[in-house]
Amino acid sequence: MSSTDRLRRYVADECGSCTDEDLSERLAELEELTDAAGGSALETDIELLSALGNETRYKIVRMLHTADDEELCVCELSPLLDVSDSAISHALSKLTDAGLVTRRKEGKWRMYRATPRANAVLVALDGSRSL
Repeated sequence: MSSTDRLRRYVADECGSCTDEDLSERLAELEELTDAAGGSALETDIELLSALGNETRYKIVRMLHTADDEELCVCELSPLLDVSDSAISHALSKLTDAGLVTRRKEGKWRMYRATPRANAVLVALDGSRSL
């Protein structure tokens, strides 16, 4: 059974009948919905959510967010995370690519800070817990 056959059955159940025109109209409505939901931000949002979908990366962003606009060095993060320095570097790189942290080089040290977008996402998550 094709997906349009299932949709035809659904439209018929909802409306009492389903002509080819009814089906085409509903498909057009659904395509508009897909276009509106996708948009240009979809890929960026998926990258952001993917970056937060790992415990180490999430902890790093959470710590930087909690630091209240203070920068933290990798050497300050390392003792708090039970992973290798290489894993921390990889996590910070992915978070930077996703736009969740910024990095700045200060001599031989790299300093990291949560971005406003990261802060907004974490505030939204915190607020959603009470819903």
